Amino acid sequence: MSHIMNTYARLPVAFSHGEGSWLFDETGKRYLDALSGIAVSTLGHNHPRLVRAIAQQAACVLHTSNLYRIPLQEELSDRLAGLSGMDEVFFCNSGCEANEAAIKLARMFGHRKGVEVPTVIVMENAFHGRTMATLSATGNRKAQAGFEPLVAGFVRVPYKDIEAIRRIGEHNGSVVAVMLEMVQGEGGINIADETFQRELRAVCDEREWLMICDEVQCGIGRTGHWFGFQRAGVKPDVMTLAKGLGSGVPIGACLTSGRAAGLFGPGNHGSTFGGNPLACAAALETLATIEDDGLMVNAEKIGESIKTGLREALAGCVGVVDIRGRGLMIGIELDRPCGVLVGQALETGLLINVTAERVVRLLPPLTFSEQDAQKLVALLAPLIRKLLDQ
Repeated sequence: MSHIMNTYARLPVAFSHGEGSWLFDETGKRYLDALSGIAVSTLGHNHPRLVRAIAQQAACVLHTSNLYRIPLQEELSDRLAGLSGMDEVFFCNSGCEANEAAIKLARMFGHRKGVEVPTVIVMENAFHGRTMATLSATGNRKAQAGFEPLVAGFVRVPYKDIEAIRRIGEHNGSVVAVMLEMVQGEGGINIADETFQRELRAVCDEREWLMICDEVQCGIGRTGHWFGFQRAGVKPDVMTLAKGLGSGVPIGACLTSGRAAGLFGPGNHGSTFGGNPLACAAALETLATIEDDGLMVNAEKIGESIKTGLREALAGCVGVVDIRGRGLMIGIELDRPCGVLVGQALETGLLINVTAERVVRLLPPLTFSEQDAQKLVALLAPLIRKLLDQ
């Protein structure tokens, strides 16, 4: 009997090893990984460069704490700043911690402006984490249920509704920031188009608000750009990262620029494990491999191939509402709940996920090949057709 707390409805499989886009269970059966640990395994499994970097760093030093200089952390901060145009980086261990840091920054920003009760505008169907503040910012009532009272200081608007944001700004003088995902992952692969991103940047500048971009799931090359905001040519004041940054080694980051830079000083925030040498070595190798192997171009190319293949395979299939995505962040929205597909796909040797009840979510590694894409379509399309024919 396991003593693991019952916080996950786990599937009846355990994996012993992986190779590229494939995972192998304890019996030797192989599974095409179209989920990559929920957008974490950026380089797939057992990537030689990543394995070598982790092994080499493990043989030197794993952890020293942030009481001392960490050269690899400094190198990684410079690398991320160079890729994003941001000014400062705080390292932590996860996406919710990065988002907690962003919320704390917004509150400190507001208090320094003399706002007594700083308020952050957040989006419907958002998902920012499961700590108390990030859960309160999240737009998922099911995830929040049972944890009241939630943290105050958030006001919610429909995703991408710039007019609703403007109206709140006109009537609520306590607003200090707007927080959103450039592509909502848990919310069903909903995309903030370039026009909206530019309009939001303009509103934040006009009102002197912070624009906070949660890039935890869509960042690190997954959309075909390093970060989701880059497609629109805007830059946030705060950006959060995690998931794919370390290709499986836990690391998160909160980056600041402009009016958000310089807010935190010694003692304002911290993390015992954040940015330790092992995590930074993994992140640096991840970034280098993405760049050297052209994996952002690959993400865009293979993502289009998957969407095209699915559209062709599901053409004329009543019940398919939409097939959408950016790069290797793809959603197939159906007209009915489809959670049963996860177990059915597992039986056929395919790892997928269903989110927002009716959206099949695909988050393959950035190393996914054209052959992998064709295999994915061949395995998934018949399952969707069968479900919709019932």
